[in-house]
Amino acid sequence: MTVFVYVNTSKQVGDPEHIKVFADVDAAEKWFEENDPEGVAFEYEGSGVNGCLPITTSGERNG
Repeated sequence: MTVFVYVNTSKQVGDPEHIKVFADVDAAEKWFEENDPEGVAFEYEGSGVNGCLPITTSGERNG
């Protein structure tokens, strides 16, 4: 699965605003238009979700 990752270097590690992960280019572009027009994201090819629990939009783990 390919995702697009944005790192806000003005935030500290652990801050909820430090890293944003987008499922596709359209989602990333929309967020950038509204939040950081000069920002960029890099493409990352993940190796799957083996051993990971899905997390809801509220941040709670499912399972």
